[in-house]
Amino acid sequence: MDNNTIPVMEPDRQYYYMNLCKQQLLDLRTKLNRSVTYCVTTFGCQMNAHDSEKLKGILDEIGYEEIEDEKADFVIYNTCTIRENANLKLYGHLGHLKKIKQKNPHMIICLCGCMMQEPHVIETIKTKYKFVDIVFGTHNIYKLAELIYKHYEEDELVVEVLEKNDRYVENLPTKRKYSFKCGVNIMYGCNNFCSYCIVPYVRGREKSRTPEEIICEVKRLAKSGVKEVMLLGQNVNSYGKQYAYDNDKISEVESDNVSFPELLRLVCKVDGIQRVRFMTSHPKDLSDELIKVMAEEPKICKHLHLPVQSGSTEILTKMNRRYTKESYLELVTKIRKAIPDIALTTDIIVGFPGETEENFLDTMDIVEKVRYDQAFTFIYSKRSKTPAAAMDNQVDEAIIKDRFSRLLQLVNKVSSEQTKRFDGLVKDVLVEEINHQDNSLVTGKTDENVTVHFKGSGELVGEIVKVKLNECRGFYYLGERI
Repeated sequence: MDNNTIPVMEPDRQYYYMNLCKQQLLDLRTKLNRSVTYCVTTFGCQMNAHDSEKLKGILDEIGYEEIEDEKADFVIYNTCTIRENANLKLYGHLGHLKKIKQKNPHMIICLCGCMMQEPHVIETIKTKYKFVDIVFGTHNIYKLAELIYKHYEEDELVVEVLEKNDRYVENLPTKRKYSFKCGVNIMYGCNNFCSYCIVPYVRGREKSRTPEEIICEVKRLAKSGVKEVMLLGQNVNSYGKQYAYDNDKISEVESDNVSFPELLRLVCKVDGIQRVRFMTSHPKDLSDELIKVMAEEPKICKHLHLPVQSGSTEILTKMNRRYTKESYLELVTKIRKAIPDIALTTDIIVGFPGETEENFLDTMDIVEKVRYDQAFTFIYSKRSKTPAAAMDNQVDEAIIKDRFSRLLQLVNKVSSEQTKRFDGLVKDVLVEEINHQDNSLVTGKTDENVTVHFKGSGELVGEIVKVKLNECRGFYYLGERI
């Protein structure tokens, strides 16, 4: 291959490699006398799920056919490393795949995502899982076709994990789960360095896409039939901020960039877009301007995910969250005053190092006071490289399990009571799919992200219809179309 013919600019370079891979796949398809399949399994957050849509789009473009079976010819695991059980889950899957690959020598196993950014993981893959073929991280998702071609040419393990990357390539094929709703990356990376969290180490420093790029993408999605967009970032509230980096020191500098509230107003102006969601919001950066925009813009869904992590100011300080229990509650009061009907959801960690019973009761208290519509509860997981991993006073496992159980009981009770407040109301519901248990029903979401099942057919999927919420079943409703 003449290197002079290979495009340097992206995404032209990746389309070049996709075309090369197409020919290789045609040869394999002829040899096997059948279609060549792929399966993408995603662990982790909305960002990972959005990345997986790009991976699927590239594989579709090359000519692979998607199946939901790990016996596929090309298997990708898009990994998460925020908790230890995510790592263990991956190794379990790989152990299962080894036997499958022995029966299918053409099988390619590919690992990517956050877990691959950890050097000790790469060493484990190289020594214990030598049957893996391609490994890459979070900064070069877009290079899948190039890496596949390299593997075909060299017939050996291909590893490309970058410490950082300022190049983000968006204009590549994408295969969305839903035709009518879609995630849109507005920024990458994280500068917060919460003491328990590995994300800044594996996703890198914050970098915002330009508003022009984002609005162009949203307009393109609207023209393709998308009605709801989810703006994605590790901390969307810091979108547009500019930083100076001096080794490990990060400082904000003055900037006239578009802020996140301003970006929201621009997105809401796009014709065809009927709903706008976003995540994740860090409480320390949630401004009065954002609250005002959420209250004023009818397209913005009345749902806010606002991770609290702990109700104890002492623990929040150790977590480096940079807000207190009191300031968080003041923020919630301000939000509810401006948007009385808003649904609030959160993340909570139990068993952070040094957490006392008193600290834990502060968390229980904040759940009672805020009254979350939903809370995602997690047991603290020690992650290498993070400051919390080296902290003294790691909490006893039996104590953590007891606290986790008590918190879960309270969260479920409060969430159920919150859901009941919609009894008898008529809500706009975006129909997402035919119900999995009963195909005479369809399933959708309200503005507040409440799940609703009601009588309907497949032709309603992708439509926003009015539904009366007749019967609360704990965390979802049975409804009737009006």
